[in-house]
Amino acid sequence: MLTGSPAAPVPGLSFTTRTVAPADRVAAWQRALSRVLVDLEVTVERGRPWAAELATERWGPLQIATVGSGPGTVVRTARSVAADRRTHILVRQQLDGGALLLQDGRTAELLPGSLSFLDARRPFRVVLPRPQRARILMVPRAQLRLDEGQLSALTATVVHEEGEGAAALLLPLLHGLVEEVTRAPAGRRERLAGVAAEILATVALEQVGSRSETGLWERITACVQERLGEPGLSPRDLADQHGVSLRYLHRLFQQQGTTVSSWIRARRLEAAREELARPGAAHRSIAAVAARWGFASPSHFSRSFRETYGVSPLRWREAARTARTAPGAAEPPAGP
Repeated sequence: MLTGSPAAPVPGLSFTTRTVAPADRVAAWQRALSRVLVDLEVTVERGRPWAAELATERWGPLQIATVGSGPGTVVRTARSVAADRRTHILVRQQLDGGALLLQDGRTAELLPGSLSFLDARRPFRVVLPRPQRARILMVPRAQLRLDEGQLSALTATVVHEEGEGAAALLLPLLHGLVEEVTRAPAGRRERLAGVAAEILATVALEQVGSRSETGLWERITACVQERLGEPGLSPRDLADQHGVSLRYLHRLFQQQGTTVSSWIRARRLEAAREELARPGAAHRSIAAVAARWGFASPSHFSRSFRETYGVSPLRWREAARTARTAPGAAEPPAGP
């Protein structure tokens, strides 16, 4: 029987439902998880054989729980959050099977080799569609050195071993370190656990930074779309508007395999091509369309259009008109 306050530290514990009567297993498993992790509610499909087991150790700032179970759902409710004062971060490393983690409006699908973060301070849900095994690392939220906004952006996002950046190097190292913590002599375990906790903090910081860059890219490109008609739109304008350095802006576009100027020119050409193909633009001159989408001169627009799509703007518009008015006629020539 598990005893003690739900908020008390758990230095070490092993538990299996196989020693419990089948009718009592889910309730016993819920008590075990709530004792080791945070207050949780567990549901499973009735009428099917089901079992679960866990083993946990605490060393330094890190608590390590290895859990395995049949299919089911584990929920941290708002009521549990209010009643349970534990606020640490749970990092789920999927070892076998799979899991869906839901928190803060996001869903992370975990497969073996990936991990995700959950914040015990807010409700979450873990859906286990099939038998699975995972390692759950618990660290104090201060260990990650992130503010609350960054933590909110981190939860229920997937970090892959096959990804890019530091995570691809650090996740295998983290896996090996945690394995070593469980086997090493007691004198080394606390030091190894501290190193593992630092790796977790580094992975979390990179994950937040990656999401921040994704959000910044989306904001900048949306701004470009709104300002395509401004001939003077420049990288400096965009950098100043979004509070980043010109060098950082260029690096952001380079990561997408392009440059700021090339990306703007491509969006302008796409917009002009779409307008030329519309019936309502048949009366508009090529020069007017070029000016509408920010091209400094009609000749520059025509040259760029032909280089990109292999046809002049005038020929494109004529082909679009033919396609609209002649049943069965070919579509306008598509660009490369």
